[in-house]
Amino acid sequence: MKVLLVNGSHHEKGCTYTALAEVAKALNANGIETEIYQLSGKQIEGCRGCWACKKVKKCVFDDGTVNDFVAKAAEFDGFVFGSPVYYASASGALVSFMDRVFYCGAKMLAYKPAAAVVSCRRAGASTTFDVINKYFTINNMPIVSSNYWNEIHGNTAEEAEKDEEGLQTMRVLGNNMAWLLKCIQLGKEQGVQPVTERKVWTNFIR
Repeated sequence: MKVLLVNGSHHEKGCTYTALAEVAKALNANGIETEIYQLSGKQIEGCRGCWACKKVKKCVFDDGTVNDFVAKAAEFDGFVFGSPVYYASASGALVSFMDRVFYCGAKMLAYKPAAAVVSCRRAGASTTFDVINKYFTINNMPIVSSNYWNEIHGNTAEEAEKDEEGLQTMRVLGNNMAWLLKCIQLGKEQGVQPVTERKVWTNFIR
């Protein structure tokens, strides 16, 4: 089993990476393979809501990020999306990335466990946490929890490494995700599969 962790920070080895790396350590200790996918250094186009992806089965803005990620996602069993706090929300790069991923590649992530991880200097973590979790709740993805909100505090990676409670939260998150992945695998081996329905689309225009 494998988990893909997305670092939505522009700092490749900053606070968000520190948190994700701690989650990865716990997953690895449970026999789960991990990979950290970096958004730093990538120019990520925002979603334009053109719906062309529904026709061509991929994002039409082929910038080497979203389509590559969606193809990679098919090989993974769980996901962790991490972000620093920018004005009480997730980074613009991560939001643009997730908008496009979930528009064009939602089925590659559906029914797979996911978690949000956020880092901040002081405040804004809970609202950022909520922003990321909303992607999972509308795509049939079980949300993995910990023994506190999945957040770590610090202004630098060195400071984040001193947040003992935050680091423990990340380890517990990794352990819980490993446990859930193994439970799902056991269920599949017994023939248990989610019950699905074709999506019903409505609007409020009469």
